[in-house]
Amino acid sequence: MRALLLLLDSVGIGFAPDAAQYGDAGTNTLGHIAEKLPGFALPNLCSLGLGELLPNSFSGGASYGANYGRMQERSAGKDTTTGHWELAGVIQEEPFATFQRFPEDLVRQIEREADAHFIGNCAASGTAIIAELGEQHLQSGNPILYTSADSVLQIAAHEEIVPLSRLYEICQIARRGADRYRIGRIIARPFIGSPGNFQRTSGRHDYSMVPPATVLDALNERGIPVIGVGKISDIFAGRGITRSFPIASNRAGMEKIDELWRAETDGLIFANLVDFDSLFGHRRDVTGYANALREFDAWLGGFLPSILPNDLVIITADHGNDPTFRGTDHTREQVPLFVLHNRRNCDLGLRQTFADVAASLAEYFGISWPTGSSFLARASQATASSKT
Repeated sequence: MRALLLLLDSVGIGFAPDAAQYGDAGTNTLGHIAEKLPGFALPNLCSLGLGELLPNSFSGGASYGANYGRMQERSAGKDTTTGHWELAGVIQEEPFATFQRFPEDLVRQIEREADAHFIGNCAASGTAIIAELGEQHLQSGNPILYTSADSVLQIAAHEEIVPLSRLYEICQIARRGADRYRIGRIIARPFIGSPGNFQRTSGRHDYSMVPPATVLDALNERGIPVIGVGKISDIFAGRGITRSFPIASNRAGMEKIDELWRAETDGLIFANLVDFDSLFGHRRDVTGYANALREFDAWLGGFLPSILPNDLVIITADHGNDPTFRGTDHTREQVPLFVLHNRRNCDLGLRQTFADVAASLAEYFGISWPTGSSFLARASQATASSKT
């Protein structure tokens, strides 16, 4: 038995009921992209039921090739780690901590243990802070420390000044110190280039807090492999992951999914396509986001015929990041849910927690999991789809 859990990072479909508590009332990542770009179409996602989820933005039909629905997050927070952990069955009552400036005792501890000295220590866009402090970094050799509205401590350094191995070492030391402050992720942000032309590289590495036990652990304990594609292993601190394949782009991720899907006959492939979020959502690039969605949709059209009736494919997201909204932060949104299994189709309704994904994976692989409600039983009662 094989399954694919595919996350379209930040592809939200409308603000959650509690969005106002996060300053996100009125957001709608996918709907607002369609609104800004007349004629924008995603035909293959629409063939799965996208038009039923966003009827004012996309066309519907009489029958679909998947079960479809919406999910909303129960955990406190709207960051990457929180969303992924809930999808894997962990609901957090306490959000990860965010900062405008990191506490001096934490900074001094990291500097002392890493034998380093930081510049920055502020909230900023990653590209903007490199442009602002990159030349000072080149002259001093001191890494750049910064954060964002997310629960992240980011350390940027030029690869010719601070080699990747050294940058990763500093981040690992920072991870140890950051746990007591409940900071979700430490992110290594290497870059290259010269003043006025700095560019971030694919050497990014995330160091997450170690999660509680998830459905990924439960699968592993039963000898069911879990293969991570993209930043999945980083987000779960390697826990519950059998093999990991980092990727440099959405395109590379889709190519890796194709390769693994042809080769694997058993287990879970858990993939994250991050470009939607990192390259376009945070930078408020509507056109770039739309083009990335078109590229994914075209790939999806070629991938769908490879899904066998007994396979399970779940396509969803972890939060929103409306590129038409103010600021550069994630947005508290509901996310789409498409479930391909046994060529059935039905409306799965509004799921009250992302953990329903974990419960469904557990049911599919014949294991028990205490959190969430499986949507497979409802899907199995549907009539067979007229599409193959």
